[in-house]
Amino acid sequence: MAAIAVPVAPHRQHVSTLTDAELVPLARQGDEPAIRAIVQRHNQRLFRTARAVIRSDWEAEDVVQAAYVKAFTNLATFRGEAELSTWLTRIALNEALGRVRSRKNTAGLEEIDMQTTSRGGEVLQFPSSLSANDPESELSRSQARHLLEQAVDELPDQFRAVFVLRDVEGMSTEEAASYLGIKPETVKTRLHRARKMMRQSIEQKLSGAFSALFPFDGARCASMGDRVITALRQTS
Repeated sequence: MAAIAVPVAPHRQHVSTLTDAELVPLARQGDEPAIRAIVQRHNQRLFRTARAVIRSDWEAEDVVQAAYVKAFTNLATFRGEAELSTWLTRIALNEALGRVRSRKNTAGLEEIDMQTTSRGGEVLQFPSSLSANDPESELSRSQARHLLEQAVDELPDQFRAVFVLRDVEGMSTEEAASYLGIKPETVKTRLHRARKMMRQSIEQKLSGAFSALFPFDGARCASMGDRVITALRQTS
């Protein structure tokens, strides 16, 4: 008798091949491989978002863990009206902003003064790379990344968040505006100011694209899944 082919249930597939929409129902049931897959898939964006606000690697990791725990314990409220990445990023951003506000009595990003300083002359453009003949072109990528991260950290809070979401994370103006709760025009203004503030200090030393900024991969990325699972077990 010929063998009958049995369809493989989604939870029996390798979770890394599943879409977010397929992983969410499994995660709602407490499926740990699905939870780990979601964590690993979205670690980079959440870490960069938190890091843009907190300016501390270790605290950004703590923010990401807290955001995941909050998300997975409230996954029933996720209706799929937005992308899972959007929902998770909003949670991480709110967690980071909440910590900043708890440390100092300051207004939220949407309330920070947006007035710009008028200067004469041509608008400075932010460079994406160095020319081949630049004397600093031999600077290693790790050194360049370190210099660029320092320049980003020195930006005022409201400009740094916009810069990271737009130029580092590659979000559109509308996406960044939605995450930060501000107008698209405000995003454009802050991004222009951020680029202008950074240009003079790094234009001769920048050696690559922004994709290598604030890396969150390897063992750090893998361990986040363990941390989130442990925290979820403690809350159950």
